[in-house]
Amino acid sequence: MGPTITCRAPTLQDGADMWRIAQAAGVDPNSPYKYLVFCRDFAETSVIARAGDEAAGFVTGYRRPQAPDTLFVWQIAVLETFRGAGVAGSMLAHLVDSLAPRGIAYVEATVTPGNTASARLFDGLATRRGVPCRREPLFDASLFPVGHDAEILFRIGPLGSFRAPAGAPGSSA
Repeated sequence: MGPTITCRAPTLQDGADMWRIAQAAGVDPNSPYKYLVFCRDFAETSVIARAGDEAAGFVTGYRRPQAPDTLFVWQIAVLETFRGAGVAGSMLAHLVDSLAPRGIAYVEATVTPGNTASARLFDGLATRRGVPCRREPLFDASLFPVGHDAEILFRIGPLGSFRAPAGAPGSSA
């Protein structure tokens, strides 16, 4: 069994680790500044996963200004050594569990058509929560400058209808 993974809101001291994880994971590149801004201004809607002292992964997100009941997941990255261990799912669950009591009813994210791992991650979140996951085109490839696939919007919820099955983690039975 591997090390225990803990999830928490990021601090400014996590920004550099998040940037390094993004680089190593090969997700869309962002500047180190972006991660510091997310750690400062969007820590409530982001999470970092740690295995002891080592950063294992992160999620950055924000409440949509036009839909404050919606968490938009901007980016998820997990170091290769921690992939397949449920780290991404644990981070998303942690985030949803902490935000649902604060009025988040929906989770949105975009996924390129070939990104089956991310599609499974978001479909799995909806399945575990017992809520719908709707998919619809959001950004056509022609909207990007060059070399970017279309982005499909995944919309999960409403989360308020979630009831954990009896005996499941988080259930009262």
